[in-house]
Amino acid sequence: MTVTLPADEARRIILRAQGLLGADARRGGASAALRRLGAVQLDTISVLARSHELVAYARLGAVGRRQVEQAYWDVPPRAFEYWCHAACILPLDDWPLYAFRRRAFRERKYRWHEVPPVVDKVLEQVRESGPVTTTDLGGAKNGGPWWDWSDTKIAIEWLLDTGEVVCTRRVGWRRVYDLAERAVPAALLAEDPADAECVARLARTAGRALGVATRADLVDFLRLTGPHAALLDAALADGAAGLAEVRVEGWTGRSAVAWADPAALAAPARGRHRTTLLSPFDSLVWDRARTARVFGFNHRLEAYVPKDKRVHGYFAMPVLSGGRLIGRVDPAREGSTLVARQIGVEPGIDPRRAVEPLAEALREAAGWVGCDAVRVERAEPALRQALAAAIP
Repeated sequence: MTVTLPADEARRIILRAQGLLGADARRGGASAALRRLGAVQLDTISVLARSHELVAYARLGAVGRRQVEQAYWDVPPRAFEYWCHAACILPLDDWPLYAFRRRAFRERKYRWHEVPPVVDKVLEQVRESGPVTTTDLGGAKNGGPWWDWSDTKIAIEWLLDTGEVVCTRRVGWRRVYDLAERAVPAALLAEDPADAECVARLARTAGRALGVATRADLVDFLRLTGPHAALLDAALADGAAGLAEVRVEGWTGRSAVAWADPAALAAPARGRHRTTLLSPFDSLVWDRARTARVFGFNHRLEAYVPKDKRVHGYFAMPVLSGGRLIGRVDPAREGSTLVARQIGVEPGIDPRRAVEPLAEALREAAGWVGCDAVRVERAEPALRQALAAAIP
């Protein structure tokens, strides 16, 4: 029997699954948060902090940034980097489940670049000298634009794609590569699940992390295409994904049928909501269509939009409060001052009621990054005045 969920209940289940509702989310720290989320997206942009740090902060509050880094890049490793929704930090226990993607790369024999003939030589260098960075191997670029990779960089990334090497830590934001046989426990290396099992088990992981998800949400989480998307369909239909079919009031068209973690359906989603700034790459909002459907919030990263065409700002961070996305803050930092370059409140949100949550989110974020003052540069005059009074 298909369960029908009110939209508000589906939203609460999603927030709890994402670790943003209820006290349980803070137990176990950043390592537990990674296991809960299944994947934490990486990005080179750093404003208040890098995105993967912001993801942990949003759920745990003012957790030590060194603790976050250790949860992701520890020795011995507990996580590794690979391709999921994008380049992501993934729990090391999930290494076997990405065998389907490693096999697909091997079959294609290329990714963004043709694989150069030096690949065997690079693998031997890692074998003899690893762990290594691209600098140790001779450098990542030929001297042109960012995509003008050296043959060495192309080769080491190909070896990463196909699983010959693995990245389990970074130094100065540079990947550190080592042989998979040295970095991944032998028991995990020995597992070799078929593509269908990989996709089914990862769909279960994605379904648990998302709480309530359409097929399109699951496809986006795992970036499945072609035959792998067909394997997802089969896993949903025959129950191998372990998700229950549900309907959410107000979700229509292709979103009319959704899937949920049965355990999440069995327990009411209750508890205290987090009030926090969210990275634009946070898994709560990384899918624009899903964010609009669940929250009525049109999310767009404008870092790559020309400055004169930006609406909300370079790195506008959604503000979560009371289980809703109530506005956006485009942050920066000047010395010990957190600067809100621009603040906006969403349509339908009473600005007077948004003042205290916005102030709370800004105060907490400032303290976390070591700032002792907050300055608001652009906002509606009444909102700016009220925030100035609310933030000492």
